[in-house]
Amino acid sequence: MRTTAAPDDEDPGAVAARLTGRPVTGRRPLSGTLAEVVLDGGQVVMVKRGSDPGAARAEAAGLRWLAEAGAVRIPVVHAHDPRWLVTEQVPTGPSSARAAARFGRDLAALHAVGAPAFGAPPPGGPEDAYIGLAPMRNVPGADWPRWYAEHRVLPYLRRAVDDGTIRPTEAALVERVCERLPELAGPAEPPARLHGDLWNGNVLWGADGQAWLIDPAAHGGHRETDLAMLHLFGCPHLDRVLDGYQEAAPLADGWTDRIGLHQLFPLLVHAVLFGRGYAEQALAAARAALAT
Repeated sequence: MRTTAAPDDEDPGAVAARLTGRPVTGRRPLSGTLAEVVLDGGQVVMVKRGSDPGAARAEAAGLRWLAEAGAVRIPVVHAHDPRWLVTEQVPTGPSSARAAARFGRDLAALHAVGAPAFGAPPPGGPEDAYIGLAPMRNVPGADWPRWYAEHRVLPYLRRAVDDGTIRPTEAALVERVCERLPELAGPAEPPARLHGDLWNGNVLWGADGQAWLIDPAAHGGHRETDLAMLHLFGCPHLDRVLDGYQEAAPLADGWTDRIGLHQLFPLLVHAVLFGRGYAEQALAAARAALAT
């Protein structure tokens, strides 16, 4: 695999040619950071520019780690350098209840493969990784409540307070949740192999009738976190996804009461990135968690 660094403004077609060693016959920009590129012979690949140096390395390691589980469909990583990532293109189709149920079973299988520790990064992945556009540190820990508070919730809470998005008096509410996490977290579970940023936009419904996962923030975590992310912004046929998951690996009693607890981190990330509206959602989730 070629890993030669390139300018941030390099054309995606030039990136694909440089990293794959194959001529390019066409390209189609999809956004400021993503393009479809046609390689010689007709193969279509996705070329993505990372938000920061190292982001592509983190994503590539996460995709490979998830694919190694042999559970959920994951695009093949063709090549990457510190800034750019070239992956398989996934032809998409409509979602279906049948595909959703299978996705639920496959997601349970992915989680069950496990991870060395909570916060464990994928092999070859950096500790300083990313969730979307935001930094995310993968620091291993043995105890989920303590790890979740120290390395997921509190760093973004402090950033939101520093930015003026959350007032210090409001932050005390989230801090109380962190203090009570050992009693709120439910039964202890082993570290699961998480996608880590499993909102609806990162689930592709393939033309092959299966769900594919893209753009991971992969790490070892609690399996309820991925399911809480699916709830956060909605997911087609979510009830069937959950039925399939429960059929394969039943969740602990009371897991629905803990959805807001697991949504605290992504909501605080969004509060830092996008403002007060998400801060209010995070505070509502904290109140709900304390009321259980």
